[in-house]
Amino acid sequence: MAKDEEELWQSEVLVSDSIGRLIEFWGFKRNMGRLWAILYLSDRPLSAPEMQDRLQLSSGAVSMTLNELTRWGVVKKVWLQGERRDHYAAEGNFWKMISRVFNERERVEVLDAIDLMEDAIQFLKDKAKEPDDRGRAQFQEERIRELLDLARLGKQLLDALVKDAKVDGSPLMNVLLGGTDKR
Repeated sequence: MAKDEEELWQSEVLVSDSIGRLIEFWGFKRNMGRLWAILYLSDRPLSAPEMQDRLQLSSGAVSMTLNELTRWGVVKKVWLQGERRDHYAAEGNFWKMISRVFNERERVEVLDAIDLMEDAIQFLKDKAKEPDDRGRAQFQEERIRELLDLARLGKQLLDALVKDAKVDGSPLMNVLLGGTDKR
């Protein structure tokens, strides 16, 4: 059987499907997880046609998925002497992959939430000047400030996690349990 025609082993099918479902749960495309898993389980870099064959995907689907995986830094293009086709290998450093996603996706969402909550507080400051709206505006501002504190804490936790690969959860517990320690 030629290199391009290798069949997937049952272990590869099971793991690639499992990783595909997990990745889809996190908001990515299922084929991103499937393709990464096939590369991760391969004892050598694979070409796009090999991945296309193994996963029964179109060349366009493999190409687009490889581009996305490369952009996320979870797959890298490797050069093989004597080969004209591009070959790919999976990033094996899990922390590098996870921290990049945290930094580029979750952190961005938290920063957007912080900005929107700060805008809401500004809106409420103006509303509080109107006697008929003062009570409602003050109540909402207090609640939004609590959410803002939580979002800022989330940002700090993500920053610490990405930077140091460890987090002190005590500030989060204080906020969640209604403690007074708001760092």
